Parts: sequence; C-alpha cells; structure tokens
Amino acid sequence: MRRRALLGSVAVAVLVNLFLAAMVAVAFFLTALAYERAGYHPSALLAQVINAVLGSVFTFLVLLSIGAFLGSRRMHAQMGFFGPIIDAMERIAKGDFSVRLDSVAGDNGVFDTLVNSVNTMAIELDQMEAMRQEFISNVSHEIQSPLTSIRGFARALQSDELSPADRAHYLSIIEAESMRLSKLSDNLLALAALEPEQLTFEPRPYRLDRQIRNVILAAEPQWMGKGIDLDVSLDPVTIAADEDLLSQVWINLLHNGIKFTPAGGSVFVRLACHDAQVVFSISDSGIGIAEEDQAHVFERFFKADRSRERAQGGSGLGLAIVQKIVAIHLGTIDVESTPGAGATFTVRLPATMLPPSG
Repeated sequence: MRRRALLGSVAVAVLVNLFLAAMVAVAFFLTALAYERAGYHPSALLAQVINAVLGSVFTFLVLLSIGAFLGSRRMHAQMGFFGPIIDAMERIAKGDFSVRLDSVAGDNGVFDTLVNSVNTMAIELDQMEAMRQEFISNVSHEIQSPLTSIRGFARALQSDELSPADRAHYLSIIEAESMRLSKLSDNLLALAALEPEQLTFEPRPYRLDRQIRNVILAAEPQWMGKGIDLDVSLDPVTIAADEDLLSQVWINLLHNGIKFTPAGGSVFVRLACHDAQVVFSISDSGIGIAEEDQAHVFERFFKADRSRERAQGGSGLGLAIVQKIVAIHLGTIDVESTPGAGATFTVRLPATMLPPSG
C-alpha cells in the first residue's frame, strides 16, 4: 500500500514536471520566433528568465481555463438540481401554492432537505390561502344577508299603501338586521384584537365566582323572560387573569345556554377548583349538538343549525372568541352533548395564571 502511494506521488510529480516543461518549451518557441522577426538577440541568461516567466504565465492561464471549465460544468450540474427549486419559489411568490417538488431518489442531503422545506411551505401557504378565502366568503355571506333584508324592507317602506302596523314591523326588522351587522363588526374586531401582536394582556388577582355571579344577574331579563330555571353553584375562587377578557367568556357561554334552552328549561352553572385547576361548566337542557358537529363548534362562522342560529341573530363567532380567550389564559374548553339532552361546555384554567411570554 505504501509502495503504491509512493509510486502515485512519483507519477504526479513527473506529470507536473512534464507539464511545466511543455509550458517552458512553448514559451521558448514563441520568444525565439519573436526575436527572429524583431532582429533582437538577448543574452542567454535573459532569454532563460523570459522563458521561465512566460512558462509560468502560460501554466497559470491553462490551469485557470481548466478550473473555469470545470467550475462552469459543476455550476450547470448544480443548477440542474436547484433550477426546479428556484422555479418553484418564483411560482410561490406569484401566489401559486399548488406547486410540489419531487425528491431525488437516494438523495438524503441538502437538496432533499430543501425540497421538503419548499413543499412544506407551499402546503402551509395553500392551507392559509384556503382559510383566507373561506373567511372572506363567510364574512361576505354574513354581511350580504342582513343587507338584503334591509334593502328589501327599505324599498317596501316607500309604498304609500303600507299600513302603520306593517310599517312598524318593517322598521323593527331593519333595526334588528342593523344590530346584527353591528354585532358582526364587533365580533370581527374582537377576534382581530385577540391576535398576539394586537393583544394587551393584563392579569390581576380577583374573585372569579363574584364575576360569574354578576354576569348571571346581568342576564336575568333573558333567563327570567323564558322561564328558565337557573341552578348555580359557585365555590369561592380567586384567580390571576385578565378580568375583562374572561368576562367575555362567561357572557358568551351563558347567553348561548339561555338562547338554546327552550322556555321552561334548565341551565346549570358550576365553578370549583380541583387539582390546581379552576373548572367552570355550564349545562343546558336544550336540543344538544350532533356528534359530527361537536368538533367544529369552536370554528369561526360554524353553525350547527344555521336556520335556527340565523333566526336568533347569531354569526358563529362567539365560541371562536371564547376559545381564543381561554387559550390566551393557558386553559382549555371542550363540549359534551347528546342530541336531545342538552350540551355542557367546560372551561379549565390554571389556578395560578402568568402572562404569556412575548
């Protein structure tokens, strides 16, 4: 093995010397031709120096040319790999998120990592675009419905043959639809305000049971008006949280419970502290939620019963806001329901709250 390595080194040295000798010979030939045509005869020492310098220059130029040639071929080979990635990035920049790249068989290096990263980015952007389109479609639908009603009844009010009773009825509908638009706008602003970069989170200790009791008392006209039996059990609980944000959670959940409970039904509100967790639950005796809908009730604009929800003025944003606020407080919310036997929403919060980092 050592003898083979030694022979290899000798062979390389011989080739290098032959190459240098060839370059010096080329220099000697060219300078001799130039001297003859110019009639100039330098000394032997000067001629050797000139030939050595020119030989070195020729060697450098030849090696540089070979390096450039090999470099261009290598660049071309690399572009063969990176060309599809560059093309994919350009398509993504123009809004085409359907682009997907194929991995090279047997490649587990940088190229395969880049391909996977580009594909992952395209998939996530495609999903975000689909969500954006769905959001715009839902908002447009929610806005269009009350606007159509307002426009139709406003046109009907222009009739001179309209009775005072019908006129008052149409005006009440216009007012109700205007309030729906206003509530939709408020909910959209609330969702935007709950984004991390917009959120002002101000936790402080306060009595959670007192807050929930005040929310229940404020909603008394709603549950008393439907003859709903409200069963309340609130343990004394102190929590460090954002009081204003959490009040939106209890208001939304209580109003939903009242809204979907028939007249003469029951709503049960419970608050307790278990294993370093604050547990709030609200159950109603309404029609319940279908099993296939329970996984979607916290999605924006989702309505388990669209016709019923629309008749009661809902926009499908309340539970999305609730889930967002609970998540900000490092808690969870879930729903359990049996169709025809009501629904139970349960909120779990850490007994000791800390503001989210960042």
